[in-house]
Amino acid sequence: MVIKTDKTAPAEKKVTSETQPMFAFGKENYRLLLIGLGVIVLGFILMIGGGSDDPNKFNDAIFDFQRLTLAPILILGGYVIEIFAIMKKPKQ
Repeated sequence: MVIKTDKTAPAEKKVTSETQPMFAFGKENYRLLLIGLGVIVLGFILMIGGGSDDPNKFNDAIFDFQRLTLAPILILGGYVIEIFAIMKKPKQ
């Protein structure tokens, strides 16, 4: 039985303190993640309120455009930004 050795195989790279470690996310990814988180938080803040202090009195503010349309759109948009920030390939 003869075992051949391949002398053309690439040499192992030496890890030195000069080489920088590779991270999964870059600076722009983290910036987009924070922007997406801010948009989601803003959407939830816009959804707050509209209640009444008196349980016998009905407040129509719960059916406002801000709470029924704008806030959910912002929340979904924030999640889209988050997904984009995770999927975006960082620059090297």
